[in-house]
Amino acid sequence: MKFPSLNVLGAPLESCSTDPVTGFFRDGCCNTGPLDRGLHTVCALMTAEFLALSKYLGNDLSTPRPEYGFQGLKPGDQWCLCAARFLQAHEEGAAPKVRLAATHQATLEIVPIDILRQYATD
Repeated sequence: MKFPSLNVLGAPLESCSTDPVTGFFRDGCCNTGPLDRGLHTVCALMTAEFLALSKYLGNDLSTPRPEYGFQGLKPGDQWCLCAARFLQAHEEGAAPKVRLAATHQATLEIVPIDILRQYATD
């Protein structure tokens, strides 16, 4: 089950990435629903700084994991991040840029819109 596909601007949610395929539902969008405990809703543009922080914090997004069909992320890739991890990266000064049109409105339960706007690419 998915929540309505609306972005933080109140418009229809745009795709985040299909190469690599992202999203909790692996549909290319940062959709969410009751089973998405991590709230994978922030469409972020990966940077080397953020990937290093994520790895340091225990979530290695850059190393390929072929057993899970995961090719690993590199700077420039777009990916649906957990809202809390984005907020943590913001607090650490390492937050990536975000696409507001592809960031699910549920993000606003964790990250204020004014913080998201600081990193907006759109």
